[in-house]
Amino acid sequence: MARIPIGLQLWSVREQCASDLPGTLDAVADMGYDGVEFAGYHGRSAKELRKMLKDRRLKCCGTHTPAETLLTDKLPETIEFNKALGNRYLIIPSARFDTAEGWRKFAGQLDEVAEKLAPHKMLTGYHNHAHDFTPIEGKTPWDIVFGNTRKEVVMQVDTGNAFNGGADPVPFIERYPGRALTVHLKEFSPSNRQAALGEGEVPWEKFFGLCESIGGTKWYIVEYEIPGLPRLDCVRTCLENLRKMGK
Repeated sequence: MARIPIGLQLWSVREQCASDLPGTLDAVADMGYDGVEFAGYHGRSAKELRKMLKDRRLKCCGTHTPAETLLTDKLPETIEFNKALGNRYLIIPSARFDTAEGWRKFAGQLDEVAEKLAPHKMLTGYHNHAHDFTPIEGKTPWDIVFGNTRKEVVMQVDTGNAFNGGADPVPFIERYPGRALTVHLKEFSPSNRQAALGEGEVPWEKFFGLCESIGGTKWYIVEYEIPGLPRLDCVRTCLENLRKMGK
């Protein structure tokens, strides 16, 4: 199959983006990343952001879009912004509910948004944190969400967050084939909290094999959020290690 492009979740370098977004995008492009996923827009319009990306030959591989801009009457405005940006993946970064019914209601809302986005060739989805794998009433929130949504709702697996929640992400890709269109590559290493990709315990070969067979993955997205080391150096190392793994 064709090589899956590699993007960077800009939350990884959020301080750098806040102080110098053009310079940070220059650095990301020079490293060899194919695209970026936004987590905030740093006061720029969609048109400005799109030009910044075009000038650096970067693509927009998604946005972490607050739920309140998708699940409310702000949706039309959100659609127009993402059209102007050139983005089709509108991913809710986090949610938390105390009951299974709360999670089922959330799944229903995602279904409704997915239907409204379809005419615009856009997709919505949900990105996991550790708490999404703590069972509520006998089922994990992750299973409640993806067991009660249409196949077009993107399952944005975050490897590091899953392992931090005590869950191997591999069975979820097997259980929900074709839905991991964008995935977050994040290392997990209890013995080295600052490990870059490929330096921890995530079974990358098996994970990549599933993404590239039944997962339907269109983008690998690097995310590094452990403090203590220079962020741009860390995301460069992550990309270099992915290249060593043949990505």
